[in-house]
Amino acid sequence: MMQLDHIVILVRSLDRSLPWYSAMLAAIGFEKTRDHVWWNGTVAIDLKKAKAGTQDYERYAPGLNHLGFTAPSRSDFDAVRSAMAKAGFDIPEEQLIGKDLATFFKDPDGMRIEMTLYG
Repeated sequence: MMQLDHIVILVRSLDRSLPWYSAMLAAIGFEKTRDHVWWNGTVAIDLKKAKAGTQDYERYAPGLNHLGFTAPSRSDFDAVRSAMAKAGFDIPEEQLIGKDLATFFKDPDGMRIEMTLYG
C-alpha cells in the first residue's frame, strides 16, 4: 500500500506565507527540515510560490480545498490556537460540528487549515 508522502502548497507570497506556516506547522508538530519544507515523521509539507497571474484561492474551486489535522486533546487544540495568537495571527471562532470541535484557520491566501477535536 502506498502512503501519502508530501503536500505542496502554492502561495502568492512566500514573504507573507512563510511566517504563517512556520507558526502553524510548528504548533501542530511539524519540524522544518529545509527551506520551505516541514516534516512530521510521516508527511512533508512544501511551500512554493504560485505562478504570477493565477487566481487567488476560492473555497469551492478546483484544487486543494483544505488541510485537516486532528488534535489529540483539548489542551493540544488550545495550544495551537494560543501559538497562532502569540505569533500575531487572527484566530477564528471555534465551531461545534455535531460532537466535534473545529477551528478553520485561513492562510494569507485564504486557504483553510482545519483543526478538529473529535468528540
